[in-house]
This record gives sequence, structure tokens and C-alpha cells, in this order.
Amino acid sequence: MNRTTASRRVRARAGQIRLRRSSPSDAAAIARVFEGPRVIEGTLQLPFPSAEVWQQRLSRETESTLVSLVACDGDEVVGTLGLHLNGGMPRRQHVAELGMAVRDDWQGRGVGTALMQAAVDLADRWMQLRRLQLTVFVDNAPAIRLYQRFGFEVEGTLRELAYRDGRYVDGLMMARLHSPGA
Repeated sequence: MNRTTASRRVRARAGQIRLRRSSPSDAAAIARVFEGPRVIEGTLQLPFPSAEVWQQRLSRETESTLVSLVACDGDEVVGTLGLHLNGGMPRRQHVAELGMAVRDDWQGRGVGTALMQAAVDLADRWMQLRRLQLTVFVDNAPAIRLYQRFGFEVEGTLRELAYRDGRYVDGLMMARLHSPGA
């Protein structure tokens, strides 16, 4: 799939959400997604995101290392998802790490579901990925429920995974295994 592949529209509770590949020109909009306190609390990103940092990340990644999607309401980016591939690691080419964020004012409106559906579809039907994995904080119940709806299972607890708001927080390692033809 290349960067010019047509976008896909999905219905979300708030109306039509358009999913498409991200590009370096989306850096400022993605930085805005990560400005929200709930997004920062639920991810491993630091507060006060920089559009320049996102520009660099999006510019240096290649299709062999990252598939990056954005969810848009019109032209406005309201969520983002990345499938981080193990390109260069021959024995782990079947694995991708998933990271996702939905802007605070769009959480609970179907954007995360649309992004997850697109990621699972890409992984299963187009990329021959057998294992999708992610890390989520133990207190992020809505995200855990979303991931479980898509077949992710808890594989373990990562004690004191990250320092957040003045204290250490545990995380869960979750994964989804895909068996073609099953």
C-alpha cells in the first residue's frame, strides 16, 4: 500500500470519519492530538508535544518500519494510529507494535474503533502480520475494553512501566494472534 492509496470512510457515532495514511504535513495536527491531558495520561508521550518532533518522526519512517494512519472529521485530524513494524529483523517480520491516540474531545465516539478495525484489517488481510502487540496502562479501562473487543489478550503486567504525573504506573502487555484461515 502506498501513500497515495485512497482513504476509507467509516461510520462513527459522531458521523463520517475518514481514515487515511498520515504524511509529514500532518505533524502539527498529530501534535494537537497529543495536547490533551487524557491522551498524555494514556500514552507514553510527554506533555507539550512538538510539531517539529512529529514532523521528524513522520519524515524518517518508511513503509518498512511504520504504517501511520489518521482519522479525520472533514480535514481535521481527530486520531492517529501507528503500526510499528520489525522491518530489518527477519525472525520478527510477522510482528507489529500498535500505538494509538484519539483527541480528548473525540474519545468515546467510535474513532478508536474505526482505527483499530483498519489496523486489524491491514495486519490480517494485507501485511501477513501474525502478531499485533501493544502496551496499555492498567488504569485505562476504556482502552483495555476496546483492545479486548478486537481479540487482544493480556499476556502480562509490566510493573512500574512508566513515570506519570509524579508516580510510577503499571502497564499491561496485550497481544492478538491471527491464524489465517481459522
